[in-house]
Amino acid sequence: MVRLPLTPAQLAVGQQLGAYLRQARGGRTLVDVAEAAAISPETLRKIETGRMPTPAFVTIAALADVLSVPLDELARICLARVTV
Repeated sequence: MVRLPLTPAQLAVGQQLGAYLRQARGGRTLVDVAEAAAISPETLRKIETGRMPTPAFVTIAALADVLSVPLDELARICLARVTV
């Protein structure tokens, strides 16, 4: 299966999500948060840098739980419509 290239809007949403998660992580290390969320550090790194703008729901739910942030806030960011 070939994945279509990401649109500028999808890339912008990914960058916004990544920035939010980095801020929510605070002083915790990327490895600590990734392990607590049962995802690989590389997956979290890709999300935080915007290279994975559409992570799976279970990944977002796990990060919301580990970072103690409202899931609906992460959903709002992921569903944002960005004007390009």
